Amino acid sequence: MSLKINKNNLDFITRIGLFLCVIAIIVQFFPRENSFKYQFEVGKPWSYELITASFDFPIYKNDFQIKTERNEILKNYIPYFKVDTGSAVKQFDRLNSEYIKTNGIPLLYGDLIKSKFLYIYNNGVISATDFKKLEESGKKEINCIYPDRSKKSVPVNMLFTPKSAYEELLKDAPGILKSYNLNLYIIENLKYDSITSQMAKSEVLKNLSLTSGMVQTGERIIDRGEIVTPETFLILQSLKKEYDKRKDSIQQSSLVIIGEVIIITVLIALFFLYIYLFRPRIFEKFGNLVFISLIILLMVGVTAIVVRYTNLSIYILPFALIPIIIRVFFDSRTALFAHIITMLIISLMAENSFQFILLQIAVGMAAVSSLKDMTQRSQLAQTALYIFGTYVLIFLAFEFISEGEIQRIHLQSILHFAISSAFLLFAYVLIYFFEKIFGLISAVTLVELTNINSDLMMRFAEVAPGTFQHTLQVSNLATEAAKKIGANSLLVRTGALYHDIGKMQHPEYFTENQMGGKNPLLKLGLEEAAKLIISHVTDGVELAKKSHLPEQIIHFITTHHGKGKTKYFYNTFLNQNPDKKPNDAAFTYPGPLPDSKETAILMMADAVEARSRSLPVYTEETINLAVEDMIDSQISDGQFKDAPISFRDVELVKTVFKEKIKNIYHTRIVYPEVNKQS
Repeated sequence: MSLKINKNNLDFITRIGLFLCVIAIIVQFFPRENSFKYQFEVGKPWSYELITASFDFPIYKNDFQIKTERNEILKNYIPYFKVDTGSAVKQFDRLNSEYIKTNGIPLLYGDLIKSKFLYIYNNGVISATDFKKLEESGKKEINCIYPDRSKKSVPVNMLFTPKSAYEELLKDAPGILKSYNLNLYIIENLKYDSITSQMAKSEVLKNLSLTSGMVQTGERIIDRGEIVTPETFLILQSLKKEYDKRKDSIQQSSLVIIGEVIIITVLIALFFLYIYLFRPRIFEKFGNLVFISLIILLMVGVTAIVVRYTNLSIYILPFALIPIIIRVFFDSRTALFAHIITMLIISLMAENSFQFILLQIAVGMAAVSSLKDMTQRSQLAQTALYIFGTYVLIFLAFEFISEGEIQRIHLQSILHFAISSAFLLFAYVLIYFFEKIFGLISAVTLVELTNINSDLMMRFAEVAPGTFQHTLQVSNLATEAAKKIGANSLLVRTGALYHDIGKMQHPEYFTENQMGGKNPLLKLGLEEAAKLIISHVTDGVELAKKSHLPEQIIHFITTHHGKGKTKYFYNTFLNQNPDKKPNDAAFTYPGPLPDSKETAILMMADAVEARSRSLPVYTEETINLAVEDMIDSQISDGQFKDAPISFRDVELVKTVFKEKIKNIYHTRIVYPEVNKQS
């Protein structure tokens, strides 16, 4: 059987491969700890130097404590049994057909036996072995599960074993029935449900804690000459367990590696899962995942090098680069999520994990909050100052709590924070570098592209002034609509400014540039005229590439008409040739369809702005009707089927367009003429 690999399978495989590569590389970065070299016993003096915790670790309970607590918790555990509700009727019918009817037993006796059967089986018949186990474990009741999955608690003292059930049948039974072997018709209708019982037991045991506290980094454990008490013994045993997990790479067991892999896998999986569920547009583009993964790996790798091979403090490293760079290209939530995940991984290398995480999460929040939109270079310097201030404030507050005296505060750390904050100024260089490598686009680039005094825009205004004014109006409409529905307003504004630059090739063919002159398209055939109009899309793409515009902006050029038709020429053809089938391809734009909120907004704004110019009279009614008709026709043509835009978004966009167009074409008061006689 041949293995077929389609695009979806290939995309899935590449993402899984990237996920595994990230985990494998981070595991290799992890520093390894030496083994625990101390010997100790309860009641004996400690013969080594002062021991303090070099990392946070839990205090594990001993086996006796765990066993005692486990037995105590399991007292609340109730086992489950499945109930066969048809046993009573089934067994009585056997008895009735095999003995009662054949021997002419009176009906009164038959009813008596039947009621006995129902009573016994309704209470439940359980095996003698299971009944003995229940008594030995001190269980007072069991949970019975019926075929309809309903549950009922039954006291153990009401249950029957096959023997006690037989005795209950014989009690008060007539002699003619006692002579018959009734135990042949007694079967167990309660069967132990091992799966459900085990799940219930596991749920109860979740309350069992294997630890009895936590030892913080830097906490004093024991000093030379002190007696090892049972409490200290537990702490030392716990410390030994932690050291065993952190052995040197040559000595460490496979379980230690598995533990590291699990921690990293869970954290990276959570991040990938977040992107998949909440940022599908980032997840769909493999380059975006590679870019974010590379940022995380670079920061973890640099930290591992500093920890392994230098005596430098890790606080000199610019950890805030992660949220800054990711925020510039994507969004605040993704930036903060990536930062937190990375800092949790790096905290396993830090000396004081709690302090490190506290500082870095605060710094990440400050970075994201101060960099809502990086549209100017000066914002980066401001962000660096905010981050430095956050570092200092949180650090001093933490030291006040832990040390209690100003003299004991290590002010050298503030110098490290200053160096780290200064390194953030290189983010602008990195942003430019990543833009070129991964084809990303930042807010800074978008702001630069919206400069209408650039060479391309100046030439656009000169060559095709009508189209240029059209793009300005479309840009204003699209920007306001994007703000209303939470889309990227800066991106759609930039895309709108460039969406019609292809008309610079043949500006005279477009009515907005004809200044009341004759339309040269009227001299051409309908298909040829449609082809010239459609060509402004391909001409725009060609010009955009020559001008080195980003792919994201070129995408607006290709999608702003989607796969719509040049309605003027198409409808004219239908009117002139009612019996002839038109060549649809000759009148249809090549597409693709809009595939984002931003490209969908631009398509609507472009069509609505053009339609508004053709209105014979500008009233509230005509403007509302034009907007509704234009956008509804695009929806009916399926132009937005690939765009993640909701009906609510569309209605909000319509409302914005109506208000903006009314403001553009508002009526003015007619000034009165001066009476000549006066």
